[in-house]
Amino acid sequence: MIKKNPFRYFKTSPQIIRLAVMMYVKFPLSLRNVEDLLHERGIDICHETVRYWWNRFGPLFAREIRKKRINRPQNHSNWKWHLDEVFVKINGEIHYLWRAVDHEGEVLEAFVSKRRDRKAAMAFLKKIMKRYGKPRAIVTDKLRSYRAAMKIIGNETAQEVGRWKNNRGENSHLPFRRRERAMLRFRCLRTLQKFVSIHSSFYNHFNHERHLTSRKTFKLQRQTALSEWQQLAAA
Repeated sequence: MIKKNPFRYFKTSPQIIRLAVMMYVKFPLSLRNVEDLLHERGIDICHETVRYWWNRFGPLFAREIRKKRINRPQNHSNWKWHLDEVFVKINGEIHYLWRAVDHEGEVLEAFVSKRRDRKAAMAFLKKIMKRYGKPRAIVTDKLRSYRAAMKIIGNETAQEVGRWKNNRGENSHLPFRRRERAMLRFRCLRTLQKFVSIHSSFYNHFNHERHLTSRKTFKLQRQTALSEWQQLAAA
């Protein structure tokens, strides 16, 4: 089967589109910041073009990244999960962003809900387990919704709650918070869910754990990630 070229009807080169989308999603930049940075490189586009590109190609690139990262040993991420939730304001109304990361800090899933009750926690857990299966241990905070949802699912014995145990889950929100400030918050729940899903895939792809490796290894991993990025959605 011949793979369709997603850039077929665009006059702009795929390299420029990939660069614009990467700059906007990966770094805490606004649409106009990306427009100005591209202008310095001799690329004259409007900030609305950047908005259209990330809406059109962001999910495509995120899907390609997830496909490439699936080829790992079975149950690689099922040793220990860290779950945490954080509030996000949309037009003055509080919503909740649930996030799950594995023992290595890779974001597994991001889920947005209007409430922080048992029903929302169960929907979040079912969504993760449908893709990754059941983990050996789940680290959470003291929110009772987790315990209530796990009793229904049948894995309440895997839950771990303790002081400082869930720091990895809490710290996973920091890159998103930086992006949220640059974007001046969100105006629609659907846009928030779409962006956090794309941002999570981008974060996993470009996160090299530089504090755990040598400078030489970090440079090699960074170059490999950039090379793979430049080949995304290639015809």
